[in-house]
Amino acid sequence: MVYELRTYRIPVGRMSDILNRFETITFDLFDRHSIQVVGFWTRTDVNELVYICKYESEEAMEKAWDAFRADPDWIAARDKTEANGPIVDEVISHVLVPTAFSPMQ
Repeated sequence: MVYELRTYRIPVGRMSDILNRFETITFDLFDRHSIQVVGFWTRTDVNELVYICKYESEEAMEKAWDAFRADPDWIAARDKTEANGPIVDEVISHVLVPTAFSPMQ
């Protein structure tokens, strides 16, 4: 099992837009492509959205993201929700491998 820590840096004034897109569109697409979200957080000190996903392997993670990014429904949703400009400035991704003693395995 591997986990992915994803941090999205959000433009000022666009946090509600990205949260709405996840809630109304992205989660369904994640299910379709086997991207399992463990948890979602916003930060209060900076304009960032942080979440963790879980996969069987790094290969499964890469396959899931490739399929997600190529999904015509995702492409259309991204175009529509970013018609007034981007709602994400930067995406930072880190792969996390649990230690032998981690309760999350």
